[in-house]
This record gives sequence, C-alpha cells and structure tokens, in this order.
Amino acid sequence: MRIPKAVLGRILILVLIAAGVYILVFSKGPAESGNLVENPAGEAAPLPVKVAKAIKGDLVMTLKSPGEAYTEKRIAMKAEVGGIVRNLYAAEGRHVREGDLLVELDDREFRLRLEKLEAQRLRFLSELFLEKQFSTTDQQPAPGLIDKLDKAQTDYERASEAFKKGLVSQADLEKAQGDYELALIDAGRKKDEVMASAKGLTQADVDVKIARIDVEKTRIRAPFAGIVTDIKLSPKERLDAGRELFTLVDISRIKVKARVLESEVGKIVAGREVDILFSAFPGRAFKGRIEAVSPVINAEDKTCAVHVAMDNPSEEIKPGMHAEVEFPTEIFKHRLLVPQLAVLVRGGRKLVFAVEGGMAKWRYIEVGLENERFAEVLPGKEPGWGVSAGDTVIVEGHITLAHDTRVSIVD
Repeated sequence: MRIPKAVLGRILILVLIAAGVYILVFSKGPAESGNLVENPAGEAAPLPVKVAKAIKGDLVMTLKSPGEAYTEKRIAMKAEVGGIVRNLYAAEGRHVREGDLLVELDDREFRLRLEKLEAQRLRFLSELFLEKQFSTTDQQPAPGLIDKLDKAQTDYERASEAFKKGLVSQADLEKAQGDYELALIDAGRKKDEVMASAKGLTQADVDVKIARIDVEKTRIRAPFAGIVTDIKLSPKERLDAGRELFTLVDISRIKVKARVLESEVGKIVAGREVDILFSAFPGRAFKGRIEAVSPVINAEDKTCAVHVAMDNPSEEIKPGMHAEVEFPTEIFKHRLLVPQLAVLVRGGRKLVFAVEGGMAKWRYIEVGLENERFAEVLPGKEPGWGVSAGDTVIVEGHITLAHDTRVSIVD
C-alpha cells in the first residue's frame, strides 16, 4: 500500500518539531565542565581543598634505621636460701614498688640457728669479761715499742699513698699493713681485739651477722619498681637456693638499639632528639633521644649500634618490639619551606597552588633541599614566581585544579 506524498510530508514535519522541542527542553539542564558544577545562579561552585602555610624553619635531613626495643632494668629473681614457700605475693603482670614483699619462705629453721649463735656469742662475751675483770693492770709499753709503732704507721701511710698513685704493688701495701698491725699488738693497742679473737668472740660476732642476713633472705623483696612476669613457683613449694622464681622488669623507660652503616655513623650525634616509629602503632611517631653511639663497628655487617632512650609512662612499648628510628643527620637553619604534598609538576616544571581571595593561583617554584615532609623554596627567578612565608598553599584537592579556580578551604 502506497502512502501519499502529502501524508509523508506531514509526518516528516511532526518529527522535526518533536526533535526541536527535545533539544530546547533538555539543553536547560545542569552542565558540567571538568570538576566544576554551576549553581542555580550560573556560577561554578568552589572546589573544597585542604591547605597549609609556607613557613620559615629548619630543614632536617634524616636517616632511617631499623631497631629493636629493650629495657636495661630486667632481672631474673632467684632464691638466695632454700625453704618452703609460706606466702607468695607476686602475681603475673602485677606492678610492684621498690621494697615490696614478693615471696616469704618459712624462716623457723633460720631463726633457731640465729638464736643458737647469739647464745654462743653471749658465752664468749661473758668469758672475756671475766678474764678482763681479774687480769693485771695494764702496763705502759716500752719506749722502743712506741718508736717501732710510729715507724710502722708512717711506712704504712706512705705505702698507701704510693699504691693509690701506682708506685707500689698490692703485695708491698699488704706487707706494710701487716707490719703496722703487728706493731699495734706489740704496743698493746689491740689487746682487746686479740683477747676477743683468742676467746672466739670475733668469729661468733661474724656468725651472728651471717645468720641474721640468712633470716632476712627468707623475705624476697623487689629491688626496684616494675612488673612481675614469668612466675616459676607455687605456694607451699620447697625451693633450693639459686632457684629462679620470676622476672621483674621495668618498662617505664625504654631503649631502642638501632644499627647504622659505618658510612653514615659520623652523622649521628649523641643528645639529638629522634622520631621512633613502631610497627605496632602505624602512623604514630614517638620521641626519643640519642643516648650513646657504640665505639665499635660490627665486622660482619659493617654497622654501628646506636642506643636511643625514650620515656614510656603508659607502658605501650614492650621490649622486643620492632622499630624504625629517624635520625637527624644534618640541620639547615632558617629555610623557606612548603609541604611536599603541595608540590606538583606541570609540563616538567614544579609549582604550588596558593590561595588568594578564594582563588587558586599557581606559582612556579624552584626547589632546593628536600626531605620526606618538606621542600625548600629558593628565591624566584621571575616576577610572580615562588611563595613567601605565611602564604597559604593547597596540599589536598589540587591535582586537577586550573589557575584561577574558585576554592573553599576545609579542615
């Protein structure tokens, strides 16, 4: 069936009219141009960006080195005397103070021995007292003995001074001391000591002191403030002398041992502050200070040990943790600095975007020294180049920015 030409013409006209209406209606919708979106008034909405300040400061060049945390205050507590555990106050993870009682052994056997030795000492003391009561009156020593004593004393004092200066041997000093003591005895100046020794009182005094120390050793106390760990005993257990009981560790102050290549160790200076990064706390830097640089280079790997100390009041850092230490090697004073995040490369040239009156303005810069965080900006070669201290530069949201783009600063 053929359609008349007049009908075809009308259909074509209707199609053209519909197409025109479609173009007119949909061309009124929002138009996008790159990252910019027009607001109802027809203006492009400002793009959100994050900024930082160009500053005058010190540019610190750093050297990174692996390390491991440790503590110097760590001790394996041992029993100094044997006995049955009467009371166990130590507990895993318990914080203790210096002098706190941690273990108490049954001390009855030691106290009985002390009482026996004290009684023996009292007997010797009584015998000596009675002998002195009924002894003849002390006689004055002969003049020759006094002269001999004075000479022996002078010789001993000279030998003592010479020994301090390294001029005589230990044997010479001991001989002079022996001669002096014999002269004292001859002159009757050590009569009481000689009598006490002859009666056994001197040894009895020593035995009593040792027994008192043994009694005290049944009470095991913390030698310093710290944390108890790795307990190896139980209540009512019989212990032998020398038995390991537990470990006491103080981690309120931690050290990190890092290893630096011998080619770099000359740049490490004791006393400088460093940043310490731990694998257990990604993105977080701890402050420490270089305490010592080893005077010895390891012959196997040609590295030098560097010891860094840091406070650890919250006890977050544990001995054995892996660390990375950032050592300051060189410090360049009073440089104009911008964050590395602000630096872009366009057409092979470095630039930053500065914010002026709500607009992003690109500024070509010449970069000098750099570290991981900052770049030094050198004086501009042409008008409009560079930045000044205090200028606001964009560090985020500027990758696709164009010159004179409207921006809004966000936190």
